[in-house]
Amino acid sequence: MMKIVGVTACTTGIAHTYMAQEALEKECAKRGYEVKVETQGGMGIDNELTEEEIADADAVILAIAIGIEGEERFEEKQDQGKVLTMDPSSLIKNVVDVVNQLENL
Repeated sequence: MMKIVGVTACTTGIAHTYMAQEALEKECAKRGYEVKVETQGGMGIDNELTEEEIADADAVILAIAIGIEGEERFEEKQDQGKVLTMDPSSLIKNVVDVVNQLENL
């Protein structure tokens, strides 16, 4: 089973942060994938990813429109070519394509 982790964060920290999280969770559920999405929004950091969760993940998505806290946590996955970075609105609009891309990392 594929394991995906991600962080969502938009410039205002409200709508797109949580819409992107929900879109990704729904699409992964359809495919039977394990998914955990950390949100960095207006309410601060929710559902924070652990080092272990990041290490165990097959792919990472950073759906971020702003700099995020703790981005260095993903350096090892980036070195492995396992990180996809995009704007949260792109994830919301194209979630099926995005998850397909994550499968192919």
